[in-house]
Amino acid sequence: MPPIKRRHLPSLGSFATFEVAAKHLSFTLAAKELNVTQGAVSQQIRLLEKALEVPLFQRKHNALELTPEGASLFQSVTAGLDTISAGVALLSGDEGPQTVTITATDALTHYWLKPLIDDFRRTNPDIGFILLASDEDDALRNYAEVDLSILCGNERCEVGDLLHFLFQESAQPVCSPDFLNRFGPFDTPDSLNRANLLHLHDRHWSADAIGWQPMGWPEWFRAQGAEWAKAPSSLSTNKVGLLVEATLAGEGVMLGWHSMIGRLLDQGRLTFAHPAIITAGRSNFMTCKQKSLKRPAVAGFVGHVLRAIRHGAQNGGSSAAVAVAVPWPG
Repeated sequence: MPPIKRRHLPSLGSFATFEVAAKHLSFTLAAKELNVTQGAVSQQIRLLEKALEVPLFQRKHNALELTPEGASLFQSVTAGLDTISAGVALLSGDEGPQTVTITATDALTHYWLKPLIDDFRRTNPDIGFILLASDEDDALRNYAEVDLSILCGNERCEVGDLLHFLFQESAQPVCSPDFLNRFGPFDTPDSLNRANLLHLHDRHWSADAIGWQPMGWPEWFRAQGAEWAKAPSSLSTNKVGLLVEATLAGEGVMLGWHSMIGRLLDQGRLTFAHPAIITAGRSNFMTCKQKSLKRPAVAGFVGHVLRAIRHGAQNGGSSAAVAVAVPWPG
């Protein structure tokens, strides 16, 4: 299709409506954000598709998907609106508040990401953060406003993203010092079978934002040449945070992900119950949108994260590894 001259473009308002609808993949949510009716959004999209002579959405039962043409237009419209916003900000002398928007799973946000943000804001108090944490909605990372995403596995990165390796996914039995004093020591894998083993429910591993192979007590015992006795447990849950809180309260032993328990170990609130580590053969990565890295707030926080990772590696931290930046796809 030949390029469309500017004077023949549909209204800029219809492009703005399309950008919001494409961001949410929902006419209902777009209407709510724009404070108009769903019918008005649907009508503007139909008129835009008619003017461009291409379908922009695949309309399925209770779902919307962008067509290839729609996905291409979404990138162009988002970039154009960002450029217009930046130009208006320069004219008005107001670039707005500095914010960084990040997506990650619930537990990683709470136990790994938020402490890093707190450290960063001690010297950068004017920078705010929007944290979109979910174990259920992997589509959060596709929102136009998202600057950074913390992902397990690099296969979900978008073309053009910058990819930073953070750390390998590994876990180890942990408990409170008081629990270890009362019920330990646990010198062999089989000895842990006499402890109250807190564990993640299968639902955790089948969530849409996770969707990878389990790494729980069956896998840990198997890796040690032993077998989990599956004794009754006081807690099985799909939320890592609930396991951590129960373990801190001295309720039992959990498999602690090194990336999330490092600070709790440093504070003496948790201790290793057994020296054996299990690895899942997968790693965690941070993806960065190239356009976001042009903003000092985003670039500054990315540098802060990578310095923390390197510092942990240099000091023998079990949850960190030297960060390596590579374009994606490599």
